[in-house]
Amino acid sequence: MSMPSLDLLRSPVPVHPALWRGADLARAVTPGVSTGFPVLDAEIPGRGWPVGSLTEILRAQEGIGELRILGPALAALSAQGKYLAWIAPPYSPYAPALAAAGIDPARLFIVRTGSEKETLWAIEQALRSNACGAVLAWPAAPRYPELRRLQLAAESGRSLALLFRPSQAANESTPAALRIGLASEQGGLAVRILKRRGAPLDRPVLLPVVPPAARRLPAEQPATARPSELTIA
Repeated sequence: MSMPSLDLLRSPVPVHPALWRGADLARAVTPGVSTGFPVLDAEIPGRGWPVGSLTEILRAQEGIGELRILGPALAALSAQGKYLAWIAPPYSPYAPALAAAGIDPARLFIVRTGSEKETLWAIEQALRSNACGAVLAWPAAPRYPELRRLQLAAESGRSLALLFRPSQAANESTPAALRIGLASEQGGLAVRILKRRGAPLDRPVLLPVVPPAARRLPAEQPATARPSELTIA
């Protein structure tokens, strides 16, 4: 098989979306799902949360706004009639708040697990099923081989694959295509893009707590009016 010449690689037009120069932002083969924040979309290949690959969201603390910045994307998927799977969440979502954010609670499934092994199994099955618009998961301490397995599962489907992990995980290797870190700053959120396909970003992206015209999506609420819930015994 012939290899591309150096002249092609130097061309101002990329020869393949999987190739990019070190100073460039990679193009995505499939457009992402808009985050609802144009300034953040502009810094992510595909201009939004990537589909068919892992995204890791590292937060300094629970409830810092990790669910609020996902609100617009989840609302868009819900409006398309797609299911949203939440696997081993630390809190029970509050159905009225979800509805206020434009997310249909009837499209939401919560999977409760009894161990890390069950959590990882449930994530993989949800991703491979290709039945969900988004899979949100809270694994305890996944190892690289387990993350690699989830990345391969994500590649087999067309879902958003979102893993929530503590900020300490930034020191660990990951096969995820996108890894962001969240911290509070200036009354909003400072989003640091720790890994993306393309040139690194050495400055945080500052966001309001919620995008303009979007309603508030609490990270936790009383465990009442729950959407559909599944438990792995």
